[in-house]
Amino acid sequence: MSFSPLISQLIESLRVLPGIGQKSAQRIALQLLERNRQGALKLADALTKAMQQVGYCKQCHTLTEEELCPQCLASNRDDNLLCIVEGPLDVFAIEQTGYKGRYFVLKGHLSPLDGLGPEAIGIPELLKRIHEASFKEVILATNSTVEGEATAHYIAQLLIPQGLLVSRIAYGVPLGGELELVDGGTLSHAFAGRRPFSN
Repeated sequence: MSFSPLISQLIESLRVLPGIGQKSAQRIALQLLERNRQGALKLADALTKAMQQVGYCKQCHTLTEEELCPQCLASNRDDNLLCIVEGPLDVFAIEQTGYKGRYFVLKGHLSPLDGLGPEAIGIPELLKRIHEASFKEVILATNSTVEGEATAHYIAQLLIPQGLLVSRIAYGVPLGGELELVDGGTLSHAFAGRRPFSN
């Protein structure tokens, strides 16, 4: 079956979304056209506004439509702590833990094979942010992938000589998890990140 030019263009546009292949894009396009045109127009309007108005926070570099994001504007946060993450979704995840320090959001992780070096992911801006503030501890909360670990190691090597306390979030056994079901890599991280038991 061949689609008209506008429908084909809609299908191709939907394929820019992660995890959406040709078949999924076709189903979504036809669903919107046949059953939910009002929802599609609302989506198009929201996308247009977001693309035009959302940029990067001047301090932490997360996504926001204001000059400063809500976390940077908040006066009740701990200015001694800086948590470094790979992307805006990580800020949302860490906020769920009750963390109340400041953030810096990288533009991904180091990946020389993909041409992503320190400048591409925002390391110079991170160093500038640290020099302009008075953080006592920097928490490296990059992902536990090879690239995330390499990024954390690279940043630590830059910051430790400056006299900052640099810590790495621990990875381990999920709450309520059974050891026999946990993979070896996770258990290794759990043992490496262990801390003394306290009453």
